Amino acid sequence: MAEPILRIQRLPNARDLPLPEYMSEQAAGMDLRAAVEAPVTLAPGERALIPTGIRVAVPAGHEAQVRPRSGLAARHGVTLLNSPGTVDADYRGEVRVVLVNHGREPFTVARGDRIAQLVIAPVARVAVEPVAELDETARGAGGFGHTGK
Repeated sequence: MAEPILRIQRLPNARDLPLPEYMSEQAAGMDLRAAVEAPVTLAPGERALIPTGIRVAVPAGHEAQVRPRSGLAARHGVTLLNSPGTVDADYRGEVRVVLVNHGREPFTVARGDRIAQLVIAPVARVAVEPVAELDETARGAGGFGHTGK
């Protein structure tokens, strides 16, 4: 079975930036870079929509998940608000990243910084069937900590 192909268009604001790439042989995600023209500083608690300078054509039957980078989260408290963000197979706009600074210090995003990762994953589509009641399970409606610590 042939591996899916992600077609990527580099936009003018990313003219000099590398395309997304896997940083190791077994990496699940490709790093996305900031295509900002000037540095963007996020104060603690502040968020910003950061351009990546790319448009993608995700293979049919897949989604592109935009996920945080663990190093930014661990070192600076910087993560993504809608995580994972979904890029649908039929979306053709610029991929942008909603960064938020949960840290205690201002955080500056510079041109070319690796700000998120892109994971391509298969998706299942289902038919919706309205029903009067659902089948019972041992768990039932238990959620949000119902199993204890």
